[in-house]
Amino acid sequence: MSCEMKEKERAGVINPIFTCQPAGAQYASIGIEDCIAIVHGGQGCVMFVRLLIAQHLKENFDIASSSLHEDAAVFGAVHRVEEAVDVVLMRYPHVRVIPVITTCSTEVIGDDVDGVIRKLNEGLLKEKYADRDVRLIPVHCPSFKGSQVTGYDVALEAFVQTLAKKDKPNGKINLMTGWTNPGDVTALKHLLSVMEVEATVLFEIESFDSPLMPDANSVSHGSTTVEDLIGTADAIGTIALNKYEGGKAAEYLESEFGVPAIIGPSPIGIRNTDIFLQNLKKMTGKPIPQALVRERGIAIDALTDLVHMFLADKKVAIYGHPDLVIGLAEFCIDLEMKPVLLLLGDDNKTYVEDPRIKAFQEKTDFDMEIICNSDLWELEDRIKNKGLELDLILGHSKGRFVSIDNNIPMVRVGFPTYDRAGLFRHPVVGYAGAIWLAEEIANTLFTDMEYKKNKEWILNVW
Repeated sequence: MSCEMKEKERAGVINPIFTCQPAGAQYASIGIEDCIAIVHGGQGCVMFVRLLIAQHLKENFDIASSSLHEDAAVFGAVHRVEEAVDVVLMRYPHVRVIPVITTCSTEVIGDDVDGVIRKLNEGLLKEKYADRDVRLIPVHCPSFKGSQVTGYDVALEAFVQTLAKKDKPNGKINLMTGWTNPGDVTALKHLLSVMEVEATVLFEIESFDSPLMPDANSVSHGSTTVEDLIGTADAIGTIALNKYEGGKAAEYLESEFGVPAIIGPSPIGIRNTDIFLQNLKKMTGKPIPQALVRERGIAIDALTDLVHMFLADKKVAIYGHPDLVIGLAEFCIDLEMKPVLLLLGDDNKTYVEDPRIKAFQEKTDFDMEIICNSDLWELEDRIKNKGLELDLILGHSKGRFVSIDNNIPMVRVGFPTYDRAGLFRHPVVGYAGAIWLAEEIANTLFTDMEYKKNKEWILNVW
């Protein structure tokens, strides 16, 4: 038995697992209150990403574009940034933060975004908007390398580098959630509340599950404030739940301001949620209350009802963001399932050094294959042409046709999920997330058993 890790052998990409860096930076920016990002590139760099996020969250929100045309490739386009900042500030008097997110085109032509921001700080902001506190943040996201995962990580690092400022201790921890859903933030805040731990949550996207009110329809926005970001330098510590979506920012705060950092693991499943609570206890000195011990017990009971009879030895393929994929694989192993194929969809060369992947390689007692820089054809090819037998697929909606065409049941998890209702409300983290995931997996397998007439008698009441 072995765990083999390797690169995709083909040069091209067929059905990518996720998209480019600017998408991740845009997702991070919507978590900040009074923030409208300007994406410095073609209109499509905003339109398609905004559509993808809106399809996932089913909400409306604001992102701007410098909307470049062909002449920009020849003459440069920093003037479009100047115009865009002026228009955003005129149209939206509440805006306090404007990330300027570059794209492949503006990185290739070499637009000096940092320079134009310095110019705007000394010119436009002082001359025309002197009565407003506006922060411009350069976020470099060349789309020809990395992925939306990289873009999220880069953006969060840029936010704390630009805004964090040492003052006096605030008694809070910084909780860097990574690329999560509103339901995950709710679950994490619940754990913090029961522990009586004050935290700056980066980012508070709970409000993206927005209400329809009698007076007006609201535009969704995050709830993390400028002051929250400034105060990250005064925290007693940082817990970054995802190594690849917040790890750089946590390391920056530790090296620059001496804020101790704990990076990972993602609190998916019982084991990793236990570690998260122990990290909170270690960092704050707060005890783990009996109420959470009871929640843990309820989750273990729920899992025990399913594991041995229904989930054991089921073979599963998982794809998506690396921290999510690894966390789901660890959880599946705890459920006695066999994650035989993990697909990590970008060109990050450091995955091979990840201690969690090394643990798979050292301890896995079944054959597991981990493909880096992967796409969804790697999944389809193994099923159609290489004899891979699967009981389940875990991943976002872009893999739905692999599931449909090959008659393999699938649980939607990750970003984007647009072909099932309300998944963004359900957490995958914490004890509540462990229950939801295990029961969703079991119910999906039960439905498949019924349709295929495969041991459906097990589901009978005798």
